[in-house]
Amino acid sequence: SLNHPNIVTIHSVEEADGVRFLTMECVEGEALDARIRPGGMGLEEFLAIARPLAEALCAAHERGITHRDLKPANVMVGDDGRVKVLDFGLAKLQEEKRAAEVTELSTQGLTREGMVLGTVPYMSPEQVQGRPADNRSDIFSLGVVYYQMLTGKRPFRGESSADLISSILRDSPRPVTDVNLELPNHLGRIVRRCLEKDPNDRYQTARDLSNELRDLRRDVAAAEERSGNSIAVLPFADMSPEKDQDYFCEGIAEELINGLGRIKNLRVASRSSAFRFKGSGVDIEEVGETLNVSTVLEGSVRKAGNQLRITAQLVNVADGYRLWSERYDRTMEDIFAIQDEIAESIVKALEVKLSPKERRAIQNVATRDVEAYDYYLRGRKFFYEFDRKNWEFARQMYQRAIQLDEHYALAYAGIADTCSFLFMYAGSSGRDRDQADEASRKALELDPELAEAHASRGLVLSLSEDYEAASRHFERATQLNPRLFEAYYFHARASASEGKLAKAAHLYEKAIEVRPEDYQARLLLPQVYRSLGREEDAMEANRRGLEAARRHLELNPGDVRALSLGAGSLVELGEKEEGLAWAEKAIAIAPHETGLMYNVACLYSMAGEPDRAIEYLEHAVKAGHAHRAWLEVDSDLDPIRDDPRFQALVAEVAKTG
Repeated sequence: SLNHPNIVTIHSVEEADGVRFLTMECVEGEALDARIRPGGMGLEEFLAIARPLAEALCAAHERGITHRDLKPANVMVGDDGRVKVLDFGLAKLQEEKRAAEVTELSTQGLTREGMVLGTVPYMSPEQVQGRPADNRSDIFSLGVVYYQMLTGKRPFRGESSADLISSILRDSPRPVTDVNLELPNHLGRIVRRCLEKDPNDRYQTARDLSNELRDLRRDVAAAEERSGNSIAVLPFADMSPEKDQDYFCEGIAEELINGLGRIKNLRVASRSSAFRFKGSGVDIEEVGETLNVSTVLEGSVRKAGNQLRITAQLVNVADGYRLWSERYDRTMEDIFAIQDEIAESIVKALEVKLSPKERRAIQNVATRDVEAYDYYLRGRKFFYEFDRKNWEFARQMYQRAIQLDEHYALAYAGIADTCSFLFMYAGSSGRDRDQADEASRKALELDPELAEAHASRGLVLSLSEDYEAASRHFERATQLNPRLFEAYYFHARASASEGKLAKAAHLYEKAIEVRPEDYQARLLLPQVYRSLGREEDAMEANRRGLEAARRHLELNPGDVRALSLGAGSLVELGEKEEGLAWAEKAIAIAPHETGLMYNVACLYSMAGEPDRAIEYLEHAVKAGHAHRAWLEVDSDLDPIRDDPRFQALVAEVAKTG
């Protein structure tokens, strides 16, 4: 009788050879108990699951159904992030006989008063006493689940069933806000009210509970907005006589972004957002309005030999006043201390409270070798240029950094990413994948808690189609750094290659949430929506992705990836002529880029020009395109999939891959 997005769908009840069975919706994902970590969940993750659970109970209760066995093992979190309540095997139908009296229907003869049914740690006091249980009993069980989600522990415990029942009947659990001091006080009150011993003192309906959680989420969002703790770090200006320190100026800003980004109560604009304004001459007010931040850090670098002069100032967007400024006349050996001092000064100026873990994070330095650090920054500069030549340069820079500091985990992760990109986009041999594999293993060996290392390892494993292991590393990366764009983005691409499209859509959405201005995730998402049958969502995603690509191309007109991906959205939106013009412009800029040829082949396939699509695909494979999974699952190539020439190309890649 239930049809709700947060309740598993039962399609039919059937019988075969005297055996009755149910056919149910298949939910790909994991049970909630597998997602609950020691110490509990963060507030954002909790709220993303807690309210859908309450909404599921609303739907059931409004149809007169009490679940009676709500527990984490009976809740699935799908690969797309959707919450599903399962297993209504102990549910019962209710009817109202008179006010405040709810009893069982006479047709439900499986249970009787005095019989204890359920899973004891999650049962309400009335359940463990064998008394009639109504909808408010589900609310108690949900309170137990909430408590465990937030703290990692159940509120009632005992060495035996008798001890556990006694605890449920008598004990008042320690408030969740005492266990986790970072939780808002109102959430503590919500959980406490769910766990009241007397059903009359609990929320009387799941709708009331759902509304409380909705209001809490709004209050948290409003408090974050009012806090004003947000910042954009602009690339430092190069004031050196030779004007050859561009990589160093960007590197300092990026290191500050990465360090500050680990602070929970400080919202930091991403690298690509802030770097859009490099050399643009726009005023601070416009930067703040565009990026929705309250403060902006800007500075300059003058480097002559081993001598450094770094200036930095933190400006309040609202009135243009400087909140803090400093000048550092030091040597290169002092660069790490300077970065620490700048980060500490920002934290102090914004009055941000740091946990011990956050303080260690912003002071964490990947290497103490200044020359190795310099090569690493050069490598990052080349890596972001997104073409074969620059990736080769990036690999050389990272290798030099490692020669100087063999314990430089970030540099190994950089090599892994660079070699993975060469394998994916530049048509290189399996040697690049092997080097990526070796480097990612080394990065994790040196620093098992480095989020970037786990993301790099996940990418490498996905290229070998070991998707299960890749997923574990991607998930670990997001646990260590929930704002690491690459972890969500690489995971989404791997999930799409695996054919897990709902999961891919969810992960692309998370990537966009972390980095709203990014065009890549936005332009790859429509294809996934389309494959899921979400045509309206696909068209809207195309429009938003195209807007992001246009903004990016205003500042980077020669970015062939933005041109080729944007061309696909133009074609899908009915702007075929402009889309093909973008594609041809990209080819003219980089006629030998393997990944580009593949993207243009997809474009011509969608545009209904199979001969041109096959032509570009042949060029891509001849140049070394070796990603068989893309050819097999990419829906953009569906129009040419039955073409014998396409099938021959797939077979050729399968032999070499």
